[in-house]
Amino acid sequence: MAAAKTRASSFSRNLSTAAPSLGPGLKCGPNGTVLLSSGIPDLDKILGGGFSLGSLVMVMEDAEAPHHMLLLRNFMAQGLVHGQPLLYASPARDPRGFLGTLPSPAASKDDKSRGPEPDQEKGLRIAWQYKKYFGENQLNFDGQRDGKHEYSNEFNLRNPLERHFFNGQRVDCVSIQDSPDLSILQDRCTTFLSQLPRNDGSISCAGRIAIQSFCSPQCVYSNMEWEMLSFIRSLKNMVRSSNSVAIITFPPSLLSPSFCKRWQHMADTLLSVKAIQDDDKELAQLLTGYQDMIGFLNVHKVARINTQVPVILEATTFSIKLQKRRYLVLECLNQAPVDGSSGNSDGTSGSCSSSSKTGSLDF
Repeated sequence: MAAAKTRASSFSRNLSTAAPSLGPGLKCGPNGTVLLSSGIPDLDKILGGGFSLGSLVMVMEDAEAPHHMLLLRNFMAQGLVHGQPLLYASPARDPRGFLGTLPSPAASKDDKSRGPEPDQEKGLRIAWQYKKYFGENQLNFDGQRDGKHEYSNEFNLRNPLERHFFNGQRVDCVSIQDSPDLSILQDRCTTFLSQLPRNDGSISCAGRIAIQSFCSPQCVYSNMEWEMLSFIRSLKNMVRSSNSVAIITFPPSLLSPSFCKRWQHMADTLLSVKAIQDDDKELAQLLTGYQDMIGFLNVHKVARINTQVPVILEATTFSIKLQKRRYLVLECLNQAPVDGSSGNSDGTSGSCSSSSKTGSLDF
């Protein structure tokens, strides 16, 4: 009797069972994708591990505060720490000078350790012999390879990145301030991405493209809306067929509503940042830990690579905090108690019985 042949559906992609060989700063994701860290551990957890290779990320800026620069700095610094090629485009005259403001990875002694504190470890005397196994699992989860840099680092915003990270030949900076059109930026992106062709079997290195304030008034082409849209579409196609991730930040207030919607539609992952007013008393009564917040991060869309199933997040709005004024932290919003008193930022005091009035519940 002839053996029955397994019939593969034409609607399913044939993915190899063997994990591909990945370079530093990369890890396997769902549906055969490869993930690259955003440089913010909390954002990686929100997005399911990081940015997918071949995806276009767009960040809508806030005109009142440059919070998008925090995301851009960590994204660029994470790539330089991993030795990944970087292309940075900016409306400034000297974009290379911006590299001196990138944060450095936090040392172990300065790290804002998220694990148990020494006082808590003393209470774990029963399972002390299992501690080494927890450490091994933690290293594998963070993507650390042979004692090298982690998949996603904590960055100290007060300490600048060492110069040897961005003085190499793999860093290319472009000023788009005086460009009459987008041909120069188009050529630089094409040359940069041609060095990172897509190879599903082995990915030794991945590149990063960071374009700041794409439609800023300093650019001569800021009124060429159709040309800018065509460039975004072309960049998305080139990135999709390469081992790279591109981030574009833009102020949506400078675009017409119709073109702003088109730009958002072109993004695989769409984020937005918004500043917090200092004298917003109503918001301070609604949210716990308001005094530590500097802004909000909204996740509008998450990339869907090799799948049609939408990604459902537990929350779409997160608070941006600077812990110890050094580390960028993203947290879910917690509603303040009913009486308006300030509670802890972890939400432990925001229970259902926080109201000062007690009585029977009528269902």
